[in-house]
Amino acid sequence: MTALSPAGDSVATPSRYFPLESSRENAVARRALESPHQYVDRGSGAVVTEELFGDRIVRFLYSGARENAPLLFRALTGARASSLLALLNFDLALSHKLLGNRRFLERCGVDLAECVEAPEHFDTPRKIFERQIRYWETRPLDEDDSAIVSPADARVVVGSLDRQRPLFIKGKFFELGELLGDPLWRRHFDGGDFAVFRLTPDKYHYNHAPVSGIVRSIYELGAGYHSCNPSAVVEVVTPYSKNKRVVTVIDTDIPGGSRVGLVAMIEVVALMIGSVKQGYSTERYDAPRTVAPGLFMNRGAPKSLYRPGSSTDVLLFQPGRVDFATDLLANQRRADTASRFCSAFGVPLVETDVAVRSTIGRRRESGSPS
Repeated sequence: MTALSPAGDSVATPSRYFPLESSRENAVARRALESPHQYVDRGSGAVVTEELFGDRIVRFLYSGARENAPLLFRALTGARASSLLALLNFDLALSHKLLGNRRFLERCGVDLAECVEAPEHFDTPRKIFERQIRYWETRPLDEDDSAIVSPADARVVVGSLDRQRPLFIKGKFFELGELLGDPLWRRHFDGGDFAVFRLTPDKYHYNHAPVSGIVRSIYELGAGYHSCNPSAVVEVVTPYSKNKRVVTVIDTDIPGGSRVGLVAMIEVVALMIGSVKQGYSTERYDAPRTVAPGLFMNRGAPKSLYRPGSSTDVLLFQPGRVDFATDLLANQRRADTASRFCSAFGVPLVETDVAVRSTIGRRRESGSPS
């Protein structure tokens, strides 16, 4: 099952690259690349050192080849190379050999017992990557309608776009205007809050609706396929607003909605992912419907599927509408955790591993603390 190992990410690359702002920041980023990357397990609170799939390859591409052999970098991260990698890593039948490598699957946390299909169905890495799970049994949903839930099994950091707030994170993951494209939506989310969810290649790769509401707009942007590996995020400024992505704007201030204002859900593609397959299902995975303006989505229901690779979800909230979960905030500031984001960003920035449909925040009631 080493076929899953090039993980993390990158593909067709933009025509220009954005270096870090100064030589000092460049040196900080280099040091960050040499450090381990750890996150906090939400259930136990334990610090876990992440095995970054394909980390050496990503570090070579983004530190060595990008600077010293740009033509090679463009070739290796281009669409053709990405398609070939996807074929080799996800579509070759491995049959009993794949099923026999249970130790790898267990180490990555892939539990075939929670899947809708029987274990015998999973004879290629693609089938494992695109697996459906019995989420209605294995990923319980908070019944409180004030809850905002994780759109994916992922590692999350949260922040603010308001420079006056302690959660403010200088633009590294994305640049708001570039991320959204449409100036109308930028106006709504300027100064608001965000959450970035990093899906690793072993994760369940369906995205679920984080809130209940009606789709006001959905559109595609971008052409790049930068890596979602922390090494690449540290090296390239605002990669998520350069990658190919789907933006869905959800209005929750309607009857039956979550009443947290407008929420933008941005699904960002990366290595060996050429598209996000949209298909909303009210009941389990049945009768998927096209996600289009006017569609009402229920919180926690499946919305879309990433085609193989690793990827990232970004949620944007309007100012003053959301309070993030206290454990995520506390974990993010932990000083006993070696996160590459902490080293490179200059602020405590530790990810927490969260389950899809688990609560990551709540609607801010009038008068509640910011």
